[in-house]
Amino acid sequence: MSHSDSLRQSPLHAEHEALGASFTPFGDWSMPLKYGKELDEHRAVRTSAGLFDLSHMGEVRVTGPQAAEFLDYALISHLSALAVGRAKYSMIVRPDGGILDDLITYRLRDHEFLVVPNASNTATVVAALRERAEGFEVTVEDESTSTALIAVQGPRGQEIVLSLLAPEDHEALRTLKYYAAFSATVAGIPDVLVARTGYTGEDGFELFTPNATAPALWEAAFQAGKPHEIRPAGLAARDSLRLEAAMPLYGNELSEELTPIDAGLGVLVSKKKEGDFVGRAALDSVEQPSRLLVGLVSEGKRAARAGATVLSEEGAEVGVVTSGQPSPTLGHPIALAYVDRTLATPGTELTVDIRGKHYPFRVVETPFYRRSR
Repeated sequence: MSHSDSLRQSPLHAEHEALGASFTPFGDWSMPLKYGKELDEHRAVRTSAGLFDLSHMGEVRVTGPQAAEFLDYALISHLSALAVGRAKYSMIVRPDGGILDDLITYRLRDHEFLVVPNASNTATVVAALRERAEGFEVTVEDESTSTALIAVQGPRGQEIVLSLLAPEDHEALRTLKYYAAFSATVAGIPDVLVARTGYTGEDGFELFTPNATAPALWEAAFQAGKPHEIRPAGLAARDSLRLEAAMPLYGNELSEELTPIDAGLGVLVSKKKEGDFVGRAALDSVEQPSRLLVGLVSEGKRAARAGATVLSEEGAEVGVVTSGQPSPTLGHPIALAYVDRTLATPGTELTVDIRGKHYPFRVVETPFYRRSR
């Protein structure tokens, strides 16, 4: 059996094949890389709308009388303070503070939460949560293999999703805050969790539904989006979009070798919640990192890719690029990099070694792209 034959397929695999998708391995999954030109898919999300299959993401349901207290212990943030219907970006770390994953947690009811880890880390997160659940009156259920996730992202996303809802749910969608969610019937499919979240830097919605109803929901969203110039979009566009928005990617900007403080995300570590949580002692003792995550831009044409060495103007090694490529929206190369904190001030001139040649880059504030409101 070849490696491609052993990969898991999305419940929407047949739909992607019909649309002419090119597939790529992504962790244990075979997922659409692109359907045509990835630049067209990227631009559609910035100007109209893109339709994404995110069914490779994990879904872990946490229920029980102590669900909130348990998540306060298992994750670094104050989840018990989260209101029903709201979501929070957080992290799960090792006892030594190393990042196991960054994830989003939705509070569905007082004693019910949905934790959404990254695809490549789902098994690790599930194992850690189950281990940490000992002593808590809580149930941890991995629903990843039975749940599909479809995203409609872009400035016309709200119009598209509105057209799929019953009129009585329109106001709920229009007034839905960022990082909030509610359950609704979508395109005739009941109990779809509609979340105003995304990974593109645009307004948009993520729709959770069982595998069995995913093809009908995908087709309904695609047809509803055609008058709004929607395009199916793959992993290539998703990566360029998230980089323009300076959103960290696990395995690039985040890893087990880094703590949330190292990654510049110490704000996620709750100072308010009482009691212990996994990693608290280690994170309390972490010193300010010697390197900071910054944005880099170049006026040239050569893009710095992950792993490229960042140099000072004097030629000393001062950092490493974690993500980089030409920005379709901005028209010049952009990158994220960890650099010495003394050189992290916006406006600082640096160089990057790209295949043995040095090219000028400048430190800038992030995100590189910010949508107009």
